Amino acid sequence: MAVKLRLTRMGRRHRPFFRINAVESRTPRDGRILEKLGHYDPIEKDPARQVVLNRERVEYWLGKGAIPSDTVSQILLRHGVKHKYAEVKAARRARARAVARAKGKLFTKAERVAAERAAKAVDEEAKAKAEAEAKAKAEADAKIRAEAKEKAKAEEQAKTQAEAEEKAEAAQVVEEKAKAEVVEEKAKAEVVEEKVEAEVVEEKVEAEAAEEKVEAKVEAKAEAEAAPEKVEDKAEAVKEKAEAKVAEKKAKAKPEEKAKAKPKAKAKPEEKPKPKAKARTKKKTASRKKTDKSDEN
Repeated sequence: MAVKLRLTRMGRRHRPFFRINAVESRTPRDGRILEKLGHYDPIEKDPARQVVLNRERVEYWLGKGAIPSDTVSQILLRHGVKHKYAEVKAARRARARAVARAKGKLFTKAERVAAERAAKAVDEEAKAKAEAEAKAKAEADAKIRAEAKEKAKAEEQAKTQAEAEEKAEAAQVVEEKAKAEVVEEKAKAEVVEEKVEAEVVEEKVEAEAAEEKVEAKVEAKAEAEAAPEKVEDKAEAVKEKAEAKVAEKKAKAKPEEKAKAKPKAKAKPEEKPKPKAKARTKKKTASRKKTDKSDEN
């Protein structure tokens, strides 16, 4: 019957304690033991008291061909107890590791954990790289969109400004045309006014000429009417002059004749018409003045 060196669990819950025993390979974990070889206390903090071994009895059972379990083998190797099963196991594990590496597989748990960590790191790096690339791409797209938006906005502003300038130019042209039309209309109105004024002046001149003609005719008529009166006045004046001369001659005559002429002078009824002639002349002059005033009016 093969003998094995393995651990037997002792202690209570949450307080494990293991014994190192030599047992038959077919007995259960808590079955009958052949010999107690030491104990293992994992909670003990002092390394010297954590593992207690009976080295002589351990070497005895190893020399008899006892096979230690993996945990007992590690404990023995840690405390300087070498055995052939550990060397065989190490050589076997090295061959298996070489075969696994040749096939591209992971052999130990540590390697698998390291590979998983490396893969996770690679994945995280790739993910971070992808996120950075996506972020950079998004930023580039946003920048391109912003530039396109700004360009479109600038083009729209330029277009609206050009349209506004065109509208302003069109409005200016229309305004200039309107001003030109107003100026032309003013010039036409001035020309028409000048024509009207010229016509009015011509009409006034014609009216004045007609009035002058009428006045000339009236004056001519008045003069024609006043001509006989002037002739009569001249005849009366001549007559008066003649009478004055006769009187002077009589005054120069003899005194007798003057004495004789005195009673005649008292009764002068015949010489009274002289003032009448003067009154006629005065009346004629007054009528002449009235005709002159009417002509002036």
